[in-house]
Amino acid sequence: MKKLAIALLGTALALGATACQEKRTSADAPDGDENPPALSAEQQEEASEDATSAIRREQLDADIRAREQRNNAFNDGDAEGRTDIDIASEVRSKLEANLPESALTIEAEDGLVTVQGTVVTQDQYDEIEVLAKEIKGVQSVIVDAAVTSAQS
Repeated sequence: MKKLAIALLGTALALGATACQEKRTSADAPDGDENPPALSAEQQEEASEDATSAIRREQLDADIRAREQRNNAFNDGDAEGRTDIDIASEVRSKLEANLPESALTIEAEDGLVTVQGTVVTQDQYDEIEVLAKEIKGVQSVIVDAAVTSAQS
């Protein structure tokens, strides 16, 4: 019985870990090498509604809280030694919550965060680096995003 419980727990953890590997803030965000497409007004509205819904906001906050608690427990709360996956996830959550009409892809490596995709205003573009640097472990940010207006 214990072996079954351990196997089920291991399977649940493996599924949970692989489900959280998405690099994009929305399904419409480009993959890493794609040129950023201009989103339609409908796509921007859907992304905005999803990112600003109370349930999604709670999910984003919970994700950030969980990763911070893990960092505090296993890394003594240090910014150094954080995993690239944790840094990318927190930056993604931060940008999704604060730039709801954006379609961004986030990658992190050794404290360097690269943000690609699209935003709808220059103000949102300017906020990307500021918001990303609020995350513990981010040393520098490369913003490779385009400002595009909605296509009708």
